[in-house]
Amino acid sequence: MGLALTNSGEVRSPSTQDAKDFAALLVTGGVPVRLVDERLSTVSAQSALRASGRSSKQSRSVIDQAAAVVILQHALDAERASGAAPGSVLHPAEGA
Repeated sequence: MGLALTNSGEVRSPSTQDAKDFAALLVTGGVPVRLVDERLSTVSAQSALRASGRSSKQSRSVIDQAAAVVILQHALDAERASGAAPGSVLHPAEGA
C-alpha cells in the first residue's frame, strides 16, 4: 500500500495518516499490509499517460489507477534489485 510521505520524507501529512488508518483497518481484518513510499507516483503516472497521448483532462478518471501501477512497479523493481521486500510491514499490534 502506498504511504504518502512529504517530499522531505517526513510522515506528517493528512494523506499519510489516512493511509495509515486504512492500513490499520486492513491489518485488523487479517490482511497483511506493507507500506511503500509513494512520493512522486502521481507525477510519474501523469508523465506516462501524457506520453501515451492522453491529455490531462482525459487522464483525470484514471490517474489514481495509473499511480497505483507506478507504486506497485516501483515496489517490485526494488524487491528484485535488493532481494528484500520493500517498505515496512504493519503488524496487527501496531495499528495506525
